Amino acid sequence: MIRGRAIKLGDDVSTDHIISGKYKFEFIDDMSKMIPHVLEDVIPEFYKKVSKGDIIVAGRNFGKGSSREHAPRLLKMVGIGAVVAKSFGFIFYRNSVNIGLPVVKAKVVPDTAESGDVIEVDLARGIVRDVTKGVEEKVPPYPPEFLEVVSEGGIVEYIKKRGGLPWSIR
Repeated sequence: MIRGRAIKLGDDVSTDHIISGKYKFEFIDDMSKMIPHVLEDVIPEFYKKVSKGDIIVAGRNFGKGSSREHAPRLLKMVGIGAVVAKSFGFIFYRNSVNIGLPVVKAKVVPDTAESGDVIEVDLARGIVRDVTKGVEEKVPPYPPEFLEVVSEGGIVEYIKKRGGLPWSIR
């Protein structure tokens, strides 16, 4: 169960909104130097306003654009516990799962939630709940392999700990 405060964003938040491509090579030696620039054009000084476990609630096409793995990794680094959106850019979605950032497609909660609402995400049961508004939505649950990867902190950590991918070591 993931529980956190909602940070409401709109439609079409691209990977360039999450972290501008201009920082990709400037801080290649240390990704933590990019943290002050996360979502800076959407919410100035976002990194100072986010708390560990906060949940981004967004509209359609979250993470559209380039295939930079930096975007979901930096969201995780600033403390985002999950992203709930109406839809995702495909590569952002896969990169998020690969690095252990839970992402969930939902239809109702992104419309009803407001910044500051308490949101709960149950990946195993497939439930997204806006506790503040009393809105609950059933979503597809994460497959057991995805749950394992997320719980280990991503694919790399999973392989380090278990010696292979979940679908190849059974």
